Amino acid sequence: MPAASAPSPSPSPTSAPAPASTQHAPAALTTPAPEGRRLAALLTLLGSGLSNQTGAAIGSLAFPVLGPLGVVAVRQYVAAIALFAVARPPLRSFTRHQWWPVLLLALVFGTMNLSLYTAIDRIGLGLAVTLEFLGPLAIALSAARRRIDACCALVAAAGVVTLMRPQPSADYLGMGLGLLAAVCWASYILLNRTVGRRVAGAQGSAAAAAVSALMFLPVGVVLALRNPPTPTALGYAVAAGVLASAVPYLADMFTLRRVPAAAFGLFMSVNPVLAGLVGWIVLGQRLGPVEWAAVGAVVAANALSILTARR
Repeated sequence: MPAASAPSPSPSPTSAPAPASTQHAPAALTTPAPEGRRLAALLTLLGSGLSNQTGAAIGSLAFPVLGPLGVVAVRQYVAAIALFAVARPPLRSFTRHQWWPVLLLALVFGTMNLSLYTAIDRIGLGLAVTLEFLGPLAIALSAARRRIDACCALVAAAGVVTLMRPQPSADYLGMGLGLLAAVCWASYILLNRTVGRRVAGAQGSAAAAAVSALMFLPVGVVLALRNPPTPTALGYAVAAGVLASAVPYLADMFTLRRVPAAAFGLFMSVNPVLAGLVGWIVLGQRLGPVEWAAVGAVVAANALSILTARR
């Protein structure tokens, strides 16, 4: 699930781009490292995914007090602090040509996290993250022109139809918010590419995170005055920001320098599975066999597209 991510690695022209998580750092990929370091990077990437989903689950524990809006506000503050500490963008030197995609990125960043967390509140972590994952998956498949990618798209679509099938307890607003998060994530990836071309390193993402935090500042003030948060709820929200923003960002800065883009995208594709498991263990949100099959279809579609990209 997306956090304070910086630009994802640019894909090779001959292959479909690997989906980038909303917490991905902008580091350029270099020559693959020795096997020991690569294994460490992949384990770090797995830990990053677990941290991201655990952070979202912990943040949802604060929903009864802060609501999704309050939790997202705190998360935006933490993301801005983390990115600013790393990138230190020279905001005064930004030109208009640089500022407009940064401002759009800030708007998309806030909307993405708010729609995702509201969807988590309504339909659960596993289903919300699976729907959100359709954003980067769509970006990856749209760049491909192979028959197998068309088959992957059909498999993913079948999974989504299964997830959104009519049921007495179906929450279509929550599902719609999950799809909105997917659209925002896809927009986030495309905007990050533009920002990455115009602003050096992670400075553009740090500036966008800061603007997004400022957008949520009035929200935090109003919520704090109307319903002062308990220390426990505030702690949950801060933990969500650290685990779902700061930790994944720093972890991905490490891994992107040590693993190929395909391996990065393949490991990120397990996030819906991790979300389902974390939602079950931490929140008691159990998915049925049909839901797990649908999640598996979405993950398999992405994995198959990446694994066959260079064949």
